[in-house]
Amino acid sequence: MANKVTLSTIADHLKVSTATVSLALRDSTLVAEGTRQAVKQAARELGYIYNRRAASLRTARSGIVGVLIHDIINPFFAEILKAIEEELGLSRQTFLLCNHHDDLAIQTNFIETMLQFGADGAIVCPAIGTTADEIGDIERAGLPVVLIARWVDGAGAPVYRGDDKHGVYLATRHQLDLGHKRIAFIGGRRETSTGRDRLAGYLMALDEAGIAPDEQLQMGSQTTRKAGYDCILDMYRRGMRPTAVVCFNDLVAIGVMSGLRELGIEPGREVSVIGYDDIGEAEIAAPALTTVWNGQQEVGRLAARAMVAILTGETPPTGKALITPELRMRKSTCPPPGDRS
Repeated sequence: MANKVTLSTIADHLKVSTATVSLALRDSTLVAEGTRQAVKQAARELGYIYNRRAASLRTARSGIVGVLIHDIINPFFAEILKAIEEELGLSRQTFLLCNHHDDLAIQTNFIETMLQFGADGAIVCPAIGTTADEIGDIERAGLPVVLIARWVDGAGAPVYRGDDKHGVYLATRHQLDLGHKRIAFIGGRRETSTGRDRLAGYLMALDEAGIAPDEQLQMGSQTTRKAGYDCILDMYRRGMRPTAVVCFNDLVAIGVMSGLRELGIEPGREVSVIGYDDIGEAEIAAPALTTVWNGQQEVGRLAARAMVAILTGETPPTGKALITPELRMRKSTCPPPGDRS
């Protein structure tokens, strides 16, 4: 069996102390840059493997953060995760991921696993039904929590998310400014804070315009392309024919546009469609999707920075942050038929 490569092996190879090797591998500024690079190169060449378990015994830190989200298939969450990964990497933290799919049992099991393995903290988009007491229990068990995308009423954990109410207000206001009065709102589950806030933004814009909301033009659903497709077909089967649609997110909007084409209706020319989140796919959709940027990259960065601050005994950048959304104009919105110059 080959001898195990240790810090002492690297130190002997380079004729430096084991303390210097340890500091260099942790990117300590106490070691000159040239020495740090030499140590890292020697570690690679000699096949040194970092012993995270031993390090956690020395520092009482595992270097691992648990991240729980609804569904990584949704590009919105993928963009948040990319930002979290990049930001945690700057502090030599890594993360373990859980897709809870709004199943409280999955969320609970993952949190328990993180506690058992001594994770340093958890960044959580809470599953439907999560209570403030449950968040408090996690924190009291020794696992700091930072919330993303959704909030939990009464929870004291830091929260980083887009201003969903204002963002959908902007989307609906844009449709109203184009001259639309029969505006549908499709997608989202009202059991989530996000679903409630986005619906509230839609209703607020209609109220300001003096338009009584029609519940038949409001359809909650999953947040997928298929859900958008099914909802718009169902709406037309029931005889409801909106001239404009505000969608819970871009995936729903892309599904709505596919459904309209199935009905022989051209989105962006005959029916005005707007999405939400401004995922990468929005710009190359056909037609290019008018949408609202929701700051998911900022959400990820701020949440990761807050977690690192908590773990290092600093004050998080801010306890609660709402990212200001921005309307992104493209080609999927248009005035109502008969109202075009």
